[in-house]
Amino acid sequence: MLSRLGVIVLAILIGSASYAIADGSGEAKSAHGNAPVKVLIIDGQNNHDAWPKSTIMMKKYLEATGKFSVDVARTQFTWKGGKYSADYPLNDGKKYEDLPTPKADPNFAPKFSDYDVVISNFGFGAADWPLATQKAFVEFVKSGGGFVSIHAADNSFPQWREYNEMIGLGGWGGRDQKSGPYVYYDDNGKVVRDKADGRGGGHGPQHEFPIVIRDASHPITEGVPAQFMHTKDELYERLRGPAINMNILATAFAAPAKKGSGRHEPTMMTIDFGKGRVFHSTLGHADYSFECVGFQTLFLRGTEWAATGKVTIAVPEDFPTATKPTSKKFE
Repeated sequence: MLSRLGVIVLAILIGSASYAIADGSGEAKSAHGNAPVKVLIIDGQNNHDAWPKSTIMMKKYLEATGKFSVDVARTQFTWKGGKYSADYPLNDGKKYEDLPTPKADPNFAPKFSDYDVVISNFGFGAADWPLATQKAFVEFVKSGGGFVSIHAADNSFPQWREYNEMIGLGGWGGRDQKSGPYVYYDDNGKVVRDKADGRGGGHGPQHEFPIVIRDASHPITEGVPAQFMHTKDELYERLRGPAINMNILATAFAAPAKKGSGRHEPTMMTIDFGKGRVFHSTLGHADYSFECVGFQTLFLRGTEWAATGKVTIAVPEDFPTATKPTSKKFE
């Protein structure tokens, strides 16, 4: 029997829980109530024109599992939305203004604490958030909230120290040796942290390429083939950053024949930030990249893990093989 004081303490602990957990069955649960897990996608400014569509794609992929409920928070001033904004509207009753250059939204202030995990679909050139919003986001993740960085989200906010710690590695925006080491795998399977001078970020022309799993024991990658083909995409290379508390899940070889670095570049990684879990995928340049079954599967598993610390989403039978990618047309 618990003492009266014990009951009070237990009630306080339960009441203060704010991020997703899993029940005894291993099923993902939201700490804000029963399943589904509560997800917030944030977007509005991204140098990749298809971002309004890819936001809707991620929302539908997540909701189709029955494990997630998804909201979207968008900056009032958008950039590069173009025709995709019209074709894939949020229908949330809010007015957005698509501008020729990024502009800071002083009212962008999502209530991160209402969610278990936040997914960023921002990109290169995104205007800085208000300082209060930055502070709230840092506190959210540090206190145990999940965060998922997709493709060009690792181009964003090069001067924001805590954000760079969250993503582990990033590119462009003036990132260089001062941002942290260039991290890659050598041909012997050893992680290299190169501190020599050099730019942060690059890629050759888009193409199909194999993904090599480097940590098959992690919940996100457990049961995934040791190597699989990814569909047409940008292969990010020469990423730099603090790389603190970072675990590389997978790499891809940036072939010189494709104007690549000739090194095995990180494509998926996890980062511990305070009590929070971060899943970072460099994949996802365009809508056809999102249609890859491999991308979708690892995105879903990575989001569940970031939110709950567990993965219950199975690897599908049509997962890509070592020699052939598989895709599902988004409709």
